[in-house]
Amino acid sequence: MPRKDARRATLNDVARVAGVSRQTVSNALNAPHLLRPDTLAQVRTAIDRLGYRPNRNARSLRTRRSCLIGYRIYPSHPDRLGWVLDRFLHAVADAARVAGYHLVVFTPDDEAREVDTYTALVQTRSVDGFLLSGVRHEDEVARWLHRRKVPFVAYGRLPEESGDAWVDVDNAAGTALAVDHLVALGHRRIAFLGWAEGDRIGDERARGWRAAMERHGLTGPLIRGHTPDRIPAARAAAERLLELADPPTAVVAASDTIAVGVLQAARARGVSVGRDLAVVGFDDTPSAALLTPTLTSVSQPVEEAARLLVDMLVTRLAGHRPSRRAVLLEPTLVVRESSCPLPAPVAES
Repeated sequence: MPRKDARRATLNDVARVAGVSRQTVSNALNAPHLLRPDTLAQVRTAIDRLGYRPNRNARSLRTRRSCLIGYRIYPSHPDRLGWVLDRFLHAVADAARVAGYHLVVFTPDDEAREVDTYTALVQTRSVDGFLLSGVRHEDEVARWLHRRKVPFVAYGRLPEESGDAWVDVDNAAGTALAVDHLVALGHRRIAFLGWAEGDRIGDERARGWRAAMERHGLTGPLIRGHTPDRIPAARAAAERLLELADPPTAVVAASDTIAVGVLQAARARGVSVGRDLAVVGFDDTPSAALLTPTLTSVSQPVEEAARLLVDMLVTRLAGHRPSRRAVLLEPTLVVRESSCPLPAPVAES
């Protein structure tokens, strides 16, 4: 709980409580890569305990920086569940605050000319650097920032040859976890319902499903459907899967939004999810635990990703190279009611 003293906590106060030097606290704020992980955690605990906030105005005058990080937000859609990046944005804001930075969130004036918005922010020195998310194959914004040597980090894998810093979740490992879980429950006809090919994240999740199926010897015609990330479209695509002569007994969905479409399609056909059909989503959105049945889903460690990304960007802004340039985090599977054992065959009378 932050201290509620009338006097504002100082850098010296943090150093005293953390049992470190003033310079160590300064490094934690401006160059976290210089500290051991345990020392960095010790200083951050003291910062939170004291409610310490760096004087951003004084720091800006001294460093000629704005102490602001730019982050492009994406529009919500009524046919999608709460996006996992909502959690990510909150975690980034918390990590940036501890490091003495604030977020500037923005949307492009024109989606087709997204780079123009970044150009304006850079030219007016409105931000010191950017944190990207939702990066695509051959991402135009990442390439533009790289060419102009604008500090940035990405939540999403970037080409190795670029040398740019990124953190990502192992999407293929996530869908492999889902397949392993379903195979352990007795399922063999496990379908994958995801986005059209060409989407970086969707392709990785499809690859993990396919590789896990092959690893379990389930190579015989694989069942895959395609759908936009919208509930009505996912429902229509799931209906086509369930109408097959030999329908799947389990479905791995590329997102929780798509999984909800599967739940709706099953309900419309009188198929009970969690009894007749097993369904696993991806992203573990807040709605996953509120659905009926509750949804088994792959969870991303977004809070850890946010902390790592802010550390990388702050290090870059201090003129140093991050000690870790590319970090791939492992997801976990949150098991709930929607994944069930393979139903026993009905005995003929």
